[in-house]
Amino acid sequence: MTTTAIHWFRRDLRLADNPALAAAAAAHAHVVPLYIHAPEEEGEWAPGAASRWWLHHSLHALDAGLRRHRGGLQVLHGGTLDALRAAIQATGATAVYANRLYDPASRRRDKAVFDALEDDGIEVVTCNAALWCEPWDIATKQDEPYRVFTPFWRSLRPRIDEVEAIAEPSPLSLAALPHAATLASLDLLPSLDWARGFKAWTPGEAGAQAMLDLFADDAVGHYAESRDMPARHGTSRLSPHLHFGEISPRQVAAGLRQRLSRRRNAVDIEPYLRQLGWREFGHHLLYHFPKTTKENFNPRFDGFRWARRDNHALRRWQRGQTGIPIVDAGMRELWATGWMHNRVRMLTASFLTKNLRQHWVLGSYWFWDTLVDADLANNAMGWQWVAGSGADAAPYFRIFNPVTQSQKFDPDGAYIRQWIPELVDAPGHLVHAPWEDEAFLKASGYPAPMVDLKATREAALTAYQGLKHDP
Repeated sequence: MTTTAIHWFRRDLRLADNPALAAAAAAHAHVVPLYIHAPEEEGEWAPGAASRWWLHHSLHALDAGLRRHRGGLQVLHGGTLDALRAAIQATGATAVYANRLYDPASRRRDKAVFDALEDDGIEVVTCNAALWCEPWDIATKQDEPYRVFTPFWRSLRPRIDEVEAIAEPSPLSLAALPHAATLASLDLLPSLDWARGFKAWTPGEAGAQAMLDLFADDAVGHYAESRDMPARHGTSRLSPHLHFGEISPRQVAAGLRQRLSRRRNAVDIEPYLRQLGWREFGHHLLYHFPKTTKENFNPRFDGFRWARRDNHALRRWQRGQTGIPIVDAGMRELWATGWMHNRVRMLTASFLTKNLRQHWVLGSYWFWDTLVDADLANNAMGWQWVAGSGADAAPYFRIFNPVTQSQKFDPDGAYIRQWIPELVDAPGHLVHAPWEDEAFLKASGYPAPMVDLKATREAALTAYQGLKHDP
């Protein structure tokens, strides 16, 4: 009997190493490749503006990939359950396949939808396409979730070599819906051309593989020493591709090994794999502690005395007008490209949460809206790590000094000069601290620091001491 299945694409926008798609193709004669646009079901964590830009182009690339198989991506609007039922009725599908998601809203939605479909007599099959190890399959000796990265990584690392990427299904016989929507009708692109700097990115499966090639050729061998240097292309820049599932961590690890096996000199990829382990740790935490997207992981911080919300200060931080060069360079890079170097993300977050003492959730919201790689698990983990309230967090009293940090990791000021044209001609150390020469600062047009770094550091430490002594 010839059967048809629906593969429900979500954040698995690729054809290779897509376990649910491969399983659907193996078990059924025809597959309906379906994307459902229902942002209201994702609540306040629906994709932000930068993510919507990426999503539009990624879906377009996925559609192009499916056309190689004489089909195309089928798009529907509206409630997920209603859309799936309509697709089932239109195609006679007997099964729905999907790769699992781990954020709280998706898990709630999926349970309700899948239970309803099974009540309808529809087979539901779910797979793991995003992680090396499911969050519920890795635990401490006490059978509890990990709260510290290092033991988590020790447990995860041996499992990485046990999983392999799978090939793109071939042949892949695709079925279509009679009344599908168009990608343009999703209205994902910004109405203003603020995203013109995003064109340096190439969303989609092919773009992910090209970025992996570039990383393997130019950077992975120097990753440990260059990953903290924002003026260099020392990181993989695969984070948005991983978030949208255009490439999997299995493919990254296997791809690096394959590409590097052709070299005469051995290259150590362990530092980079460990960094991918942090991504996995973030999803582990989000699954087991879903409230940490907005609530402190460490409940002791519920009593921390944040400063009153200061919208004027927040806007200066968002616009890269704080008067602290490395912070402003990062915030301007973010606005222009939808991305920011990881070291600079820590510095901008530290400045907001410790020098300005604004709540970490305010920064989390801004990153969510402006990052093309905005990932709920990693966004929450990163902000709480810097703020001191998270799992395996930096101690609150570890307050990054943005001047010494930029002197260490951007010694000649190349990164600062790239993003702050007012300082392109700054002599020597003034590129890191232009306020040390009042005449130069005035002539440059760059703003004076909005706060005194030393004084605000002391104020933050005082607030932390208050937290320690509160009952």
